[in-house]
Amino acid sequence: MIILPLYIDPGTGSMLFSILIGAAATLFFLAKALWLKLKLFFAGKKGVQEDKSYKKYVIYCEDKRYWTVFQPVIEEFERRKIELTYYTGSKDDVVFERKYEYIKPEYIGTGNVAYAKLNMLSAGIVLMTTPGIQVYQLKRSKNVKHYSHIFHSCTDSSMYRLFGLDYFDSVLMTGDYQADDIRLLEKQRNLPAKELVTVGCTYLDVLKEKMAAIPDEENHEFTVLVSPSWGKSALLGLYGEKLLDPLVESGMKIIIRPHPQSRISEKGMLERLLERYRDAKNLSWDNERDNIYSLKKADIMISDFSGIVYDYTFLCDKPVMYANAEMDLLPYDIYDTGHAPWAVTTLQKIGIPIREEDFKDIAQIIRNASDSPELAKLRAHYKAEAWQHIGEAGKLTADYMISKMSSL
Repeated sequence: MIILPLYIDPGTGSMLFSILIGAAATLFFLAKALWLKLKLFFAGKKGVQEDKSYKKYVIYCEDKRYWTVFQPVIEEFERRKIELTYYTGSKDDVVFERKYEYIKPEYIGTGNVAYAKLNMLSAGIVLMTTPGIQVYQLKRSKNVKHYSHIFHSCTDSSMYRLFGLDYFDSVLMTGDYQADDIRLLEKQRNLPAKELVTVGCTYLDVLKEKMAAIPDEENHEFTVLVSPSWGKSALLGLYGEKLLDPLVESGMKIIIRPHPQSRISEKGMLERLLERYRDAKNLSWDNERDNIYSLKKADIMISDFSGIVYDYTFLCDKPVMYANAEMDLLPYDIYDTGHAPWAVTTLQKIGIPIREEDFKDIAQIIRNASDSPELAKLRAHYKAEAWQHIGEAGKLTADYMISKMSSL
């Protein structure tokens, strides 16, 4: 008998490994919960047992890059001397550097390992910026009373993958305008109405304070910041050298800040561009955790449909140029609303469009880009609409969590 070698391709192998790890983690937590129930039963406490794993307030931060989203909330709980559990998917999360007394941080891993723990969680209220609960691997635990979502950008509430917010009990918004799409989708999908509360934007509050503390550059040179989204429709993936070559040849100071996801999903493309411009003296790459240092230096931004456009617009009040603000909406909730995203229609009002055929003259276009009073007025209008309660988001979020907990 001939035994043929078994071959498993890398993709399938990775998937199987992920499934095995997830199954093992799930079995571990199930066994732990069963052991606790058996101990209580044989101790004669069935029906009156106390769940010692219960956490009143929980924040789940899937990655350290969302630290600024939760920092104002954490510090508000610390100030009020209220205990809060902070689960993070990053071993080097900033929270571990802080010496909080009432904040209890814990690294819970990533992917299926983290989901296994979260799916068995016992808690009062859980706050997260991760969408898609009950849609993918992350499920609602029957032992959690309330799930609340908080946004990590001032943009459309419907720009998540399909059903991103459908199974949350509440959504904490940066501006009232985000409620319209949520209510529309609830009606279309026959969903119960979620609680919608406008608290402001936590991470912009943090960045505003940090940016104010950065000293101005001495001998500042006019600087162009290229900061796109990621994917085949995004600026670098779509145009790459076609845009960057004339920018470098202009002699202007250029900073490129790739989207964090590009370093994961578009590594080959970035490596090609890094090699191509290795000797360009006027071009630098920004890989800092915070985007504020590049935002502070830039006199103008070139982007696409990336949310960083609004960080720059709202924090710096400077002009933005955009190329190809279109994207495939089919995988997103916005597709079911039947209208264009707020982020795109707003960009078309406050931004300066450029086309591929304009790239050869990009230096002159940038020099001629006018920051008219009309554009400045529009920027102020949409900032007021999208970023309400400036400086208060941490307090208002904590207020909501504590008030909601008292009513559960």
